[in-house]
Amino acid sequence: MSPTTHSAKTAANVHRPVNGKKFPTSTYRVQLRKEFGFEKAEALVEYLKSLGVTHLYCSPYLQATPGSAHGYDVVNHSIINEELGGEKGFETLIKKLHSHGLRAIADIVPNHVSVADPEHLNPYWWDVLKNGRNSKYGGYFDVEWDHPQLKGKILLPVLGGQPADLVKNGEIKYETKGPDGVDGPVIRYYSHVFPVKPGTENLKHNIEQLLDAQNYRLAFWRVTMDGLLNYRRFFDVTTLAGIRVEDESVFRESHKIFIQQIKDGVLDGLRVDHPDGLADPQQYVERLAEATDGSWIVIEKILEEGEELPASWPCAGTSGYDALIRLNGLLVDRKSEKALTDVYAKFTGLTGDFNSVMKTSKHLILEKSLRAEVERLMSLLVLVQQDDASAKALTRENIHEALVALLVAFDVYRAYIQPGKSIPKESLVHLNHAAENAKKALKGSRDSEVDFIVRAASFKVSTSDPAREFVSRLQQTCGPVMAKGIEDTAFYRYFRLASLNEVGGDPGVFGKSVDEFHKASAAMQKDWSLSMTTLSTHDTKRSEDVRARLAVISELPTEWETVVNQWSATADQRGYRTSAALPDKNTEYLFWQTLVGAYPISIDRLTAYMDKATKEGKVHTSHTDANKDFDAAVKSYAEKVLADTDLITSISTFVNRIKPFGRLNSLAQKTIQLTMPGIPDVYQGCEVEDYSLVDPDNRREIDYEARKSLLAKLDSAAPQPPADATDNSGAGKMWVVSRLLRLREEHPDVFVGPEASYTALAVMGQKDVDNVVAFERSGKVVTVAPRFWVGVKEGGALKGVSVRVPEGEWRNVLTGETVKGGVVDVERLVRAFPVAVLVKQ
Repeated sequence: MSPTTHSAKTAANVHRPVNGKKFPTSTYRVQLRKEFGFEKAEALVEYLKSLGVTHLYCSPYLQATPGSAHGYDVVNHSIINEELGGEKGFETLIKKLHSHGLRAIADIVPNHVSVADPEHLNPYWWDVLKNGRNSKYGGYFDVEWDHPQLKGKILLPVLGGQPADLVKNGEIKYETKGPDGVDGPVIRYYSHVFPVKPGTENLKHNIEQLLDAQNYRLAFWRVTMDGLLNYRRFFDVTTLAGIRVEDESVFRESHKIFIQQIKDGVLDGLRVDHPDGLADPQQYVERLAEATDGSWIVIEKILEEGEELPASWPCAGTSGYDALIRLNGLLVDRKSEKALTDVYAKFTGLTGDFNSVMKTSKHLILEKSLRAEVERLMSLLVLVQQDDASAKALTRENIHEALVALLVAFDVYRAYIQPGKSIPKESLVHLNHAAENAKKALKGSRDSEVDFIVRAASFKVSTSDPAREFVSRLQQTCGPVMAKGIEDTAFYRYFRLASLNEVGGDPGVFGKSVDEFHKASAAMQKDWSLSMTTLSTHDTKRSEDVRARLAVISELPTEWETVVNQWSATADQRGYRTSAALPDKNTEYLFWQTLVGAYPISIDRLTAYMDKATKEGKVHTSHTDANKDFDAAVKSYAEKVLADTDLITSISTFVNRIKPFGRLNSLAQKTIQLTMPGIPDVYQGCEVEDYSLVDPDNRREIDYEARKSLLAKLDSAAPQPPADATDNSGAGKMWVVSRLLRLREEHPDVFVGPEASYTALAVMGQKDVDNVVAFERSGKVVTVAPRFWVGVKEGGALKGVSVRVPEGEWRNVLTGETVKGGVVDVERLVRAFPVAVLVKQ
């Protein structure tokens, strides 16, 4: 098997059918927005073709909030976003893709829509606000119409103060004519306008009475923290209202464009955003698979340690965070766990582990951000309690305490219990595990209450409507508690090694062994071989290259301790703190890791990240209760450090020390990702080095002209690899990405499909060897990737290490060298390039 010269002609078998349907061989994610619409995506087609990509992976492209930077705030499911170029622009993009042998997949948002500015954004929400529960879209949204305090009205917490005060000051007004496209009178609050209920126009001279007569209640935005809200939302975002796709008519309405595009051959597949927010994810995936005739569908499912995707789901797998966590863990040296734990504790004075930080963070989220969701669960539990004789004596207060403890103890996004169907064994395991931990946390004082909630959650009390709703809403609440409590709070409070703080990961788990990786990969090939893999996304906390560089610290804990203490002491001596306590030592520790991981970085990017990170952490400041003194102190500290020539010289020296190893880490993980089981995605721009932080930093404009030029330069010099794979040009990573994507395109069946296989290869040495990842795909491709590069380059860790390559003659696609099968010396194998991918001749 010999790779051919790359050209459009070699793509004849790329889109081969598997089980009768077409699937990608690789994807390339682009973030569509007003500044980067279909026309600019179209301009990338030739480049993506040359890179070896088979499918363009588009972020959501239905009509969204004007100026949306991501597209997840959909406002109209029947329109392709006009800001991106509309239907005509999309059709032109698809034609261009198809003319070059490429295809497309789309990111879809079934859980929620934006209701930020209903007048010109969301026709469904506008009609519901105007006509109330009698609206033709009344069943579209997940509204608790019988809320005892709201009595048939939808609460809209959008005001900057109390309604009466705003009316008195003339800030809420009646207008006879609304904006363009809106029929009839409206109520205006600055840029917000709301419909007037038909028949109430005569109250226009008394605004307070007019407001009272509407199908909605305008309220101060902070009321959600008091638990008063009666529509389901996305996490704690009140401007994103949940929709009821469990209703088949809502499903059809919200998916009609994508179903038709699949049917017409415009799309080959879909990525589904946040299915855990839905009432019944399994029903949804089944319905979507049927509607798309079994097309390639991956779902944004966050799998926790030890959790598996339900085997009964008719989808290709996940959007790849599980693979990301395994690959990220391979870069972290477990032997340094105690050393870095001690460094962190000494520097910050904090001794709690991640588990304790996580529990505290979840409690905070339940007490503040998600109070409304807890109150809704409680109102349902009170109804269910009436059918449980053994629970009738339990007080509401004690049940509430037990419910909060159970939600904190739940360690996965949901248990996947379906009303009217038998409960999967693994669901009961998760539920009972949470119950056991909740009882322990409450020290046995609320065992009866916890047991009652578990009975209700497993339909052992009743199958009444309130009981069924409780089961769905409990699971719909578990996801936000995990996401907001862990990813958006605890990850910004615990910084032992910041590269481990990634979506789907557990910072308390310090690294992964090669054996663990092989077992997980073999299982993936067996059960989810078409699942997506990724290293960077629009939601990752740090790009793959930032994580790869920070992972080097796990090999140099003593050096790290020395420099970080020196930098801190210098900053203190020069008075960079605004006070002895500002910024705090934990924030400072994150600051130094961020600066090292993303260096060089502009002051604007660094201060914007630190502001977001500290507000997400919610310790000293937050998005809802900003502490101006603290925010100013952090910003000032960052500015002074970056302006200090001596400090920056020292930081630059350390970065230059670890930068080559970080780049080697990056090459290793990218090589593994592109050859392991699954469908690899390359996030926009990450075919070369990218040192981005969390959004919006990772959604910045990409310099594609530089990337095109680099790829052309490499191709002109081929088959020789870059002379220095770790220099500043990014050539090493571009070489790996382009050569391996082309390999996948030319020989897809080796990597994807029923005949593909994955086998770990034996790595041998004078003692146990755990610093080389080696595996074979389908008997035709072998990957060899060292790890722990400090030890490799400075400690001779590869001396005497060999890998057993299957018999035959092999060609290294990254160097052109020929290798004979048998026991092969790893050090020789990676002498010309840091990693090796061998193709059988």
